[in-house]
Amino acid sequence: MELVNALGRRKSAVARVYVNTTGNGNITINGRTLEEYFKEESLRYIVRQPLDVTGTLSNFDIKAILDGGGIKGQAEALRMAIARALSEIDREAYRSALKSNGFLTRDAREVERKKPGQPGARRRFQFSKR
Repeated sequence: MELVNALGRRKSAVARVYVNTTGNGNITINGRTLEEYFKEESLRYIVRQPLDVTGTLSNFDIKAILDGGGIKGQAEALRMAIARALSEIDREAYRSALKSNGFLTRDAREVERKKPGQPGARRRFQFSKR
């Protein structure tokens, strides 16, 4: 029984993942099952993508701790963390498939901060000539 941990980030969400190499496909997130935590099927699909690509859906038990961000950002952070853990488990077998699908690349886009004297990051107050 080997335990591999990895970290994934997206926007302001952080996912810490612990992958047990001997398991049967259970995914636990913050003490809840995948189906309880992510109600939408599209978000569950995002989380399972690295496992589907590598064909290891029922080989590992995954325990995840998610923090910050929204539900979509958390799902994408979890996808990256699972992909990094799988890459660490067997680099030769999984890394090329995960990399070609873009699961190992950190999406660096963040929310731009609001500037003083205007209502948003880029938005200005309406200009009045007179």
